[in-house]
Amino acid sequence: MVPATEARIAGLAVMAFESRRASELESLIRRQGGVPMVVPSMREVPLQGDAALDLLRELEAGRINMVIALTGVGLRTLAERCSPELLAASLARTTLVARGPKPVAELRKLGLTPQVRVPEPNTWREILSTLDAQAPVGGLRVAILEYGVTNEELTTGLELRGAEVLRVALYRWALPEDPRPLREAVTRLATGGVDFVLFTSRRQVEHVMMTADELGLANALVERARLMLVASIGPVCSEALLRHGLPVDLEPEHPKMGHLVVAVAQRGRALLSAKRAADERERDSGVGTA
Repeated sequence: MVPATEARIAGLAVMAFESRRASELESLIRRQGGVPMVVPSMREVPLQGDAALDLLRELEAGRINMVIALTGVGLRTLAERCSPELLAASLARTTLVARGPKPVAELRKLGLTPQVRVPEPNTWREILSTLDAQAPVGGLRVAILEYGVTNEELTTGLELRGAEVLRVALYRWALPEDPRPLREAVTRLATGGVDFVLFTSRRQVEHVMMTADELGLANALVERARLMLVASIGPVCSEALLRHGLPVDLEPEHPKMGHLVVAVAQRGRALLSAKRAADERERDSGVGTA
């Protein structure tokens, strides 16, 4: 972590849309000298139904060969809805695949260790390539613990490799119950007063752009992005930004929130100055040739 005394973004406005770890992100930004504006953009909504019990029955019957845990929240939700002891015993009979450190931590609470750990940046591409190398899925029945959205690329990739896929959705992401703070933040993002904007998930990008579209500000936000630095936590988030016409000016070496803030602190001011200077030259050139 860069000491506060060496902070390079002192006084600059940093907007972010983290929900679950909003206070932690605020502290990280403030520690680096930035002025945080962290506005939650989503909430977890538990899904009705018996997905957890259905999965447990399938596990107990020996009809699941592999469980891919995309989310620590999903594992924790399973443990809350089922007997943790029974869940642990059932999972122990399968090949466990953990995407990132959070599922690993939740498995440890159950006394389990995954046989397969997916390396950074933990996208569906790394999941598939790791399985190809360590645990081929051909002929297996594979359960995916989803993380609020369905990962179609992962599901398709597994099926193309000969797996039968069972998707287990325990919660979904929704917009905040009170939309006003998010609408106000998106309005400010599209109209000025923000130097850096940080995105830590694909769903944040989707919700911000959905809100901008509802406000009639989507085009203005894309245009305004020319004058601020847009930082993404990793490849999946970056793909979503580019798909919506937003730039990706900075992505940290490791897809973690702390690394993202440090990367902004270390390189953000210089990148922002260069970006604004380039935009000014482009606009001057356009005026001169009109």
